[in-house]
Amino acid sequence: MKNIKTQVGIIGAGPAGLTLALMLQKEGISSIIIENRSREYVENRIRAGLLEHNTVEVFDKLGVSERLHREGLVHHGCYIAYNGVTQRIDFQKHTQREVTIYGQQEVVKDLIKVCFDRKIEIVFEADATEINDFMTEKPSISFTHSGENNTLNCDFVAGTDGFHGIGRKTLPKESYNEFKIEYPFSWLGILAYSKPSYDELIYAFHHEGFALASMRSEKVCRLYLQVPNDEKIENWSDEKVWAELENRLGIALNKGEIFEKSITPMRSFMIDNMQAGRLFLAGDAAHIVPPTGAKGLNLAVADVRNLAKGITDFYKNNNEELLDNYSKKCVARVWRVQDFSNFMTYLCHKQAESGSFEQLLQKSKFDYLRISEAYQKTIAENYVGLPFEAFE
Repeated sequence: MKNIKTQVGIIGAGPAGLTLALMLQKEGISSIIIENRSREYVENRIRAGLLEHNTVEVFDKLGVSERLHREGLVHHGCYIAYNGVTQRIDFQKHTQREVTIYGQQEVVKDLIKVCFDRKIEIVFEADATEINDFMTEKPSISFTHSGENNTLNCDFVAGTDGFHGIGRKTLPKESYNEFKIEYPFSWLGILAYSKPSYDELIYAFHHEGFALASMRSEKVCRLYLQVPNDEKIENWSDEKVWAELENRLGIALNKGEIFEKSITPMRSFMIDNMQAGRLFLAGDAAHIVPPTGAKGLNLAVADVRNLAKGITDFYKNNNEELLDNYSKKCVARVWRVQDFSNFMTYLCHKQAESGSFEQLLQKSKFDYLRISEAYQKTIAENYVGLPFEAFE
């Protein structure tokens, strides 16, 4: 058995855990990351691909954004269409901000490389089995690696290990309330080697169901279709996918090779407390948002920014006020993001039959969107991400 010592033990080598480790190191605080998957798996895990203005600024300050700026695609707006009638949301006009299209797996590759370059230890294929004594000043993490049992002794534990991780499972159940929505539809998503035939993202309501035209680069498209929750991937040939995408989006697409196809259920989930003693949760461990709002990774970065500031203030000034208020600050932003993601989901997806009260109310929202610059600004400022200072 090995006994290892660091200041902050981090469980999970996703964007949240990796960003936290880099933020802490910048302040002279040591950490070790424990990740139960292999490096190859983590670096190739397909996830989100849209970075808020805030998130890019964080990566700039950490010095990890060189490739992001070289390969990422800056977007100054997006399109929202309703049965073929399209409205552009102008981010630059309404917020003087923008978003950047850059795949989460590319973010993770960049963060892991910089962590290793800066001598931050990441232990891959290490399974955290227990978080011990987190209500004391000397917590620890028990984990197995290469068949050996180990203990990571630390001052703080950060659970950035996702929805199914040990972090949230360890948080005392009586310390939080749980909120969730299971939406009555899923997304069939594809990645394809094809040049996008559109310049910005298109969110399209169609009487057959929602479609989204996104991208990962100038050579790779990311597209989605609304499907029933019980839909089977084998029912969708490549030809059928492309035909339905063109039908719902109302544009011609470059039909390249589809190299990834999957169905993702849509859900909203959160807890209203993200800490207990010296254990702090961040990212998907504490909240899930439907991808319609493109907020998952960005919300995780906002979480760990708050956590890093709190831990830094503890070590530098012996002040625990920021740590004590960690959940309060994070949850305020989570509720705002949940509301926006829920709004975008209900605005864009088919939920009721044409001509019904619900469908006509939905159309009324879009009609108002087309004539109201105030409504457009509300969407724009939430989409690009409200400033961090808005919740401080």
